[in-house]
Amino acid sequence: MAFQVSPGVLVQEKDLTNIIPAVSTSIGAYAFNARRGPVSEVTLISSEQELVSVFGKPDTGNFEEYFTASSFLQYSNSLKVVRTENTGIKNAVTNSGTAVLVRNTDHYNSTYLATGPYVGTPGIEFIARFGGAYGNSLKVSVCGSATAYEQNAVTTVNDSAVSVNDTTITVTSGTNINVGDIIAFSTTAATDDYDDGQEYEVTAVSTNDITIKKKGSTGGLTRTITNGSNVRRRWQYYDQVSGAPGTSPDVLAAGGSNDELHFVVIDTDGSVNGTKDEVLEVYEKVSKASDSKDAGGSNNFYPEVIYRKSSFIYWGDHNSNGTNWGNAKAGTTYTDVSAPFSHTFTGGVDGTVTDGVRKTAFEYFQDGESVDVGLIMAGNASANLIGDLMTIAENRKDCVVFASPQRSDVVNIASAINQTNNVLAFFNTIRSSSYVIFDSGYKYMYDRYNDVYRYVPLNGDMAGLSARTDLTNDAWFSPAGLNRGIIRGAVKLAYNPNKTQRDELYRARVNPVVSFPGQGIILFGDKTGLTTPSAFDRINVRRLFIVLEKAIATASKFQLFEFNDEFTRANFRNLVEPFLREVQGRRGITDFLVVCDETNNTGEVIDRNEFIAEIFIKPARSINFITLSFVATRTGVAFEEVAG
Repeated sequence: MAFQVSPGVLVQEKDLTNIIPAVSTSIGAYAFNARRGPVSEVTLISSEQELVSVFGKPDTGNFEEYFTASSFLQYSNSLKVVRTENTGIKNAVTNSGTAVLVRNTDHYNSTYLATGPYVGTPGIEFIARFGGAYGNSLKVSVCGSATAYEQNAVTTVNDSAVSVNDTTITVTSGTNINVGDIIAFSTTAATDDYDDGQEYEVTAVSTNDITIKKKGSTGGLTRTITNGSNVRRRWQYYDQVSGAPGTSPDVLAAGGSNDELHFVVIDTDGSVNGTKDEVLEVYEKVSKASDSKDAGGSNNFYPEVIYRKSSFIYWGDHNSNGTNWGNAKAGTTYTDVSAPFSHTFTGGVDGTVTDGVRKTAFEYFQDGESVDVGLIMAGNASANLIGDLMTIAENRKDCVVFASPQRSDVVNIASAINQTNNVLAFFNTIRSSSYVIFDSGYKYMYDRYNDVYRYVPLNGDMAGLSARTDLTNDAWFSPAGLNRGIIRGAVKLAYNPNKTQRDELYRARVNPVVSFPGQGIILFGDKTGLTTPSAFDRINVRRLFIVLEKAIATASKFQLFEFNDEFTRANFRNLVEPFLREVQGRRGITDFLVVCDETNNTGEVIDRNEFIAEIFIKPARSINFITLSFVATRTGVAFEEVAG
């Protein structure tokens, strides 16, 4: 407080209106072997459509993992995903270069552009933006000049025996015609009249013989071609852009020329979007000049445009014939590459997934201060991996793990008794903890991407039910039962335990998932993986304390570096008690007591620079057992005589 030297009025404010903030407990966390997408990076996904867009569609190798994530997204729009860095995984590259691993954009910037802005990887013109064999489906086609875009009279017909429907034409020289080029024939010999409108795609070149088919169709010539007719050649993807590349206004104003180029990214086999040879991306009139600007003032240098916009490729190096490419624009004439050039991607490898690989990926969620998650899904995981995930949750203390038995425990096992024994044996190997929730198996669901039905683990649904409960009620409500425990997207269960089997499972900390006729498939238990009888052996109590601890701990940070005196302690109590009364009013607790005074903040505590608050909670309990007693009485007996 400032001291006043002369008389006056000093106005000061002290804010005592702080409240405990709402905290999130419904964000999912998952690591899996995806087909594409950034590796070893946490990515927020809000829908199944976005999951497919970023990480690709499921296949026979990863459908269990994929549908664990997509099942969660049926209930929630907040899932953080890490793609595993598989052992031996590589990104596909062009120019037959040695494949490399580019984990994500940060890794690309620090490793492959480390020597300066857009000083890339020598000899590799482009790199697939994602690791794995998926990148081998890509092709890049570049048109670097007006000549590459179109050449009139590139050669002439030298075939006197041409007739309608012919598919092989002899020309005077085929050296300037390549597979994929789009050609047209003049209507009269020795003219440049191409007005008949019919174009053909070159499918093969052999010396002076070119094989053709009608563009966008099948069949050969639509008319007889006069011997000596001129042949016009166009870039295969000319109709994807507005015209030939030339000189951009920005470079022209700086005294440069010939800086524009076009390029497209193509899906060669349909693996990306399902259509063979589909054009995925088009970049028109980007610049070879390192400092070129587009009409909106953004950098138009083609590696920068690729970096900023492409979902499929990174730039690696300039074309070997592209002299001056990458120079500043002032007074520079950029060398034309007279013919279009295409690069297919090769060398992409998926690599091998192990428990160690998955553990490393899940460890991106271990820091609760930097990554906010509440619901960790194990997918199809071994007991060892589940134990590793439990350690993450126990150290964080603000999230829980959801785990299913192994596929071999319940899928295609004829005997329900054997299924029960398998599930019990599997979970019996996992240690006691209130930070893990076990379910009984797998659901049968439709895979619309591959038109098949598949069995997938239920832990994605279990986590999803908890997330949905957070949104419809509160985290301290049980996510089980007919009100909040109905499973979505399931045709049937691999294992549908009866009452006796459910009793065995429940005694062993396993929450049965049951199909009831006319009622659906339902989570029918709310136990945690704690073996000791305790309030914390229930999901709702564990998640209640996560909410209370996370919210109050967050608010308590504002007490740091204040004085441990009665003012601060009273301020803390006035902060916490209204919050707990609100939780009590929302049925989360039945009673509470906050002790934060001189009884626990003694002189010794104060001298150690500590601050202690003890918060006593009576949690609300969910109903697990209902007893209905029906009593028949004689006529004339008053109920008061027999009741109670």
